[in-house]
Amino acid sequence: MDDRFRGLGVALVTPFRANGEVDHAALANVVEHQVVGGIDFLVVMGTTGESATLTAKEKQQVLAQVLEVVHNRVPVVLGVGGNNTAAVIESLEGFNMDGVDAILSVSPYYNKPTQEGIYQHYKAIAQASLRPVILYNVPGRTMSNITAETTLRLARDFKNIIGIKEASGNLDQIGLILKHRPPDFLVISGDDSLTLPILAMGGDGVISVVGNALPEETARLVHAAMKGDLETARTEHLRLIELIPLLFIEGNPGGIKEVLKDLGLCGNHLRLPLVPVGESTRKKLYQALADAELVKL
Repeated sequence: MDDRFRGLGVALVTPFRANGEVDHAALANVVEHQVVGGIDFLVVMGTTGESATLTAKEKQQVLAQVLEVVHNRVPVVLGVGGNNTAAVIESLEGFNMDGVDAILSVSPYYNKPTQEGIYQHYKAIAQASLRPVILYNVPGRTMSNITAETTLRLARDFKNIIGIKEASGNLDQIGLILKHRPPDFLVISGDDSLTLPILAMGGDGVISVVGNALPEETARLVHAAMKGDLETARTEHLRLIELIPLLFIEGNPGGIKEVLKDLGLCGNHLRLPLVPVGESTRKKLYQALADAELVKL
């Protein structure tokens, strides 16, 4: 098992200025905040990073800056996915992969492929990739599920497919993967609210959204659970339990960017079609932070 990707991974936001440009100063602040806060690895250019609205040039610039700030202190995973298999492979070939430790590739969205289509998609990526591949199952966005059977088939057939970020919300499905996986295959939570249950079943960590703002608290939860200290993990889980759902009620990353703004780490600007959260949600987020004693009212 590749221990570099066990524990707390964070799906990095991409800060923007009010004029829509990437805020590179804020990006450096957020990355440093997470590394110092005790994360285990960083995921760049995922959904939380608004990769769908970044140009190819911006993606290269963001990746380069993240690698510079990280400076080999934690592994870096690059999000490269899409619903056009050939285009995903072309993107892989277009990135400078120096310093990138693995790729995270979301299951094809919109097309609604069959399980065989999903298998063939990832087969092509695995054969083209020079870095280990982590599958990403998020049916709420893709409108198709990678079944446990397909995940296990890919895990057995391709040694460089090393794990899955599971955000199906289906604990029975995740349990089947955990029960039947090869011994070196990682199962990583893709839902902050399910991190503790998945770790308790034997999962290997989380790729977190809330960790952008609260890396120390999230790391304490994850690391305690992985050591079998469920009392500490449970305490941290319950501390965050009211905050986490609020991060997503108006879409991701609107919620986490609002929290980052409250903590003074970056602005809450997003690129259309996403917009900042409304005033009601903003107040609820701030109250949840205060209730968890993370900010002072």
